[in-house]
Amino acid sequence: MTNRTLLATVTALLSLSVSAQVTLDECKTSARDNYPAVKQYRLIELSRDYTMDNASKAWLPQVSLNARASYQSEVTRLPVDIPGVEISPLPKDQYDVSVNVSQQIYDGGSVSSSKRLEDARSDVECEQVNVAIYDVYERIDQLYFGILLLDEQIRQVRLLQDDLSLSYQAISGMVRGGVANQTDLDAVKVEQVKAAQTETGLVTSRATYLKMLSTFIGKPISDSVSLVRPAESDVSGMVNNRPELALYSAQNRLLDQQLKSLDTYLRPRLGLFLQGGYGNPALNMLKNGFEAYYKVGATLTWNFGSLYTRANDKRKIETESLNIQAEREAFLFNTGLQSELQRGNIESLRRQISQDDEIIALRENIRSKADVKVANGTETVNEMLRDVNAVSEARLTKAFHEIQLLQEIYKLKNINNF
Repeated sequence: MTNRTLLATVTALLSLSVSAQVTLDECKTSARDNYPAVKQYRLIELSRDYTMDNASKAWLPQVSLNARASYQSEVTRLPVDIPGVEISPLPKDQYDVSVNVSQQIYDGGSVSSSKRLEDARSDVECEQVNVAIYDVYERIDQLYFGILLLDEQIRQVRLLQDDLSLSYQAISGMVRGGVANQTDLDAVKVEQVKAAQTETGLVTSRATYLKMLSTFIGKPISDSVSLVRPAESDVSGMVNNRPELALYSAQNRLLDQQLKSLDTYLRPRLGLFLQGGYGNPALNMLKNGFEAYYKVGATLTWNFGSLYTRANDKRKIETESLNIQAEREAFLFNTGLQSELQRGNIESLRRQISQDDEIIALRENIRSKADVKVANGTETVNEMLRDVNAVSEARLTKAFHEIQLLQEIYKLKNINNF
């Protein structure tokens, strides 16, 4: 099998699977995988690995090459003459080439601290990406439930067309029997044409919504796709698990690590060094001539300059921590209010749906007697059409409330990431 044939086969299978049924969870998973921000996870991971690797290399020997050529106006001389000893003066032009090797022995914990800081920064960046991606879920909900609502409207308008078709047949019989006239039949036909127009508009809107959903999930969706209606979930005992809370926690961990890293600036640094060179003069400043030389030893550095800024650095970190805490409390307060509003909407819709059933039953009872009334002349065709439309409207209202109830439930789940 060639690659082109294999690709065509896979594409066909994918198209079949997508054109059959689609669930809300599948759409959200595909949208997350297809969202451009997902690529940032890998980039953040690579950046962290590079930074960690560079930090570890601070323990490797540091090698440098230095070269110097200079001319000076005066050189070192003995202040007295020594009888019988002739010391040639040093040249005013001096040259030196050296190789320096240093090895860090103790860094005060700065390398390990920088690694922990980079880990904390990467965690914050990943949580920020999670927050950005989470916003996509709300858009998917809107599109998905919008399509479900259109599907229900299409179903109801087709039921209306079936009712109108039966009414058209009934009125046609009445026209032939002389009970009704052609104007009555034309009135039914007008309603049929209007219903067909409505269906055309709904189907077009559905196709547009499907294209938008297809763009989000990164997969082709045929117009014949069937969206599975989500089950009504239990929202009692729901707790807030939004990614913003994980972001606030990651930001606090970063601040904690920054606070700990301040201690590394107060610790000494210990290292070894080796220097080898060739120059004129060499280590013997009184000897004129090029010579090789070397030096080996240890260095101890202890910088107390950070004490000047330590108090303000700590206050700055504490201030940022308080700001994060304030943002977190405001976020929980706002999401709490939104959750209560959604719970109120959910309860209201449930009561309306129970009343919708009663309204539909009454409307259908009225509609069932309309044909007889028209035949007996106690009701006009327009009044009968009003009853037909009233049944359709009652059914559509209930369907709308049912979809809206699901949408409000999933809004509540989205508010809390439940």
